[in-house]
Amino acid sequence: MEEIDMNEKNPFDSIPEDPNFVLVNPDEPDVNPQVWSETKGGTEGVFTGEKKAPRKKPSPRPKASDSPYVTKRFLAVALVLAVIFSSALGAFLGSRMSGGGSYSNLDSNNSLESATGSKLTIQQIYKKNADAVVEISTEVPTKSVLGNSVSQGAGSGVIVNKKGYIATNYHVIEGAKKITVRLRNGRSRSASVVGYDEGNDIAVLKIGGSGYTAATIGKSKKVQVGDLAVAIGNPLGQLGGTTTSGIISALDRQLSINGKKLTLLQTDTAINPGNSGGGLFNGKGELIGLVVAKGSGTGIEGLGFAIPVDTAAPIIDDIIKNGTIVEKPAAGISIFDVTEDQKAEYNVDKAGVYIHEVYGSHAKKAGLKSGDRITKLDGKKVTSSNGLIQAIQKKKVGDAVTFTVERNGKEVTAKVKLEKASQFENQTEDSSQGEQ
Repeated sequence: MEEIDMNEKNPFDSIPEDPNFVLVNPDEPDVNPQVWSETKGGTEGVFTGEKKAPRKKPSPRPKASDSPYVTKRFLAVALVLAVIFSSALGAFLGSRMSGGGSYSNLDSNNSLESATGSKLTIQQIYKKNADAVVEISTEVPTKSVLGNSVSQGAGSGVIVNKKGYIATNYHVIEGAKKITVRLRNGRSRSASVVGYDEGNDIAVLKIGGSGYTAATIGKSKKVQVGDLAVAIGNPLGQLGGTTTSGIISALDRQLSINGKKLTLLQTDTAINPGNSGGGLFNGKGELIGLVVAKGSGTGIEGLGFAIPVDTAAPIIDDIIKNGTIVEKPAAGISIFDVTEDQKAEYNVDKAGVYIHEVYGSHAKKAGLKSGDRITKLDGKKVTSSNGLIQAIQKKKVGDAVTFTVERNGKEVTAKVKLEKASQFENQTEDSSQGEQ
């Protein structure tokens, strides 16, 4: 099982100045811990760190990297996660923000009217979705000193469209030359890759035929801590249709998985290798997430994570319509949160979302400046960098947004035209001041 790092943003945790993280090679389980280091550059649809604000007395903390979007602060917790992808060879190896909406290529209301608010039993949830969750097996060519070979892997997927479109994790099908999907009725279909978003760990497959049972797409923004959570998947690559249940343990968990920063749902539902890409369903039997990772290590139990469907759905829809993801928007700024407890540390009078650096040409022209405290976006109150990120990611390249900021006790507005995120991917920063 491949071990990966987890960063959890929680300003109330006591975080060591130099946290250690462990990346365990499944073939070499005794690898020494590696010291946390910053991740340079950005990945599509995710946010790769923070830009520091000036402090009275700078303290040694992990540096963060630039993002092609707005960036945010990720605090680190020394936990180990496992990407839940199963190898059939006996070793087990080990996604854009949106508030929901209508997705033309996804079956968002194919059986249960969400407006009824009715709750189903776990048995009913299983019966509703068992045909929509599939087993995925892959063949990946590998090279070694002994010559060429083929490694086999397994994961899960969710049918999201009656025409045979299947959502899964990118890491499930990464590098695969042959992909086979096994349906609940035991029939197998050859699958092709329609497209993927590596940064968000989401891929879309297509199998021949039509009339498949598709999952009902829910809205993860409506999920609350304590809600029922039911996972259906293919643990160990051999036990397709396995159903486990639990609750939603936390929302908006920001984790670092193989160098990618993802905002995920946390659940105590039992998750095992091979569940990657499988469905996480709510009490109405609606898909609210794609299972992606689990906690791994001695004493770690009930620590599973899923990509929220509100993040996944627009990406999946783009891929089905266009074969790729639509260019994402960028404000051209880097931002960070300051909590009440951190005001003195950052030498500011108020908690909130602050701009560290302005590097987009439109943002500069609009007059945004480092040190501005962002209070509103398009007239709506901004309370966290995560909320601001989500709001911007709902926009399109070329859209104009209005920032309301507080500067030297005065309110200032700035209208910014959003740029292509890809043009900021190669931004670099100076090691001392976070300049680029």
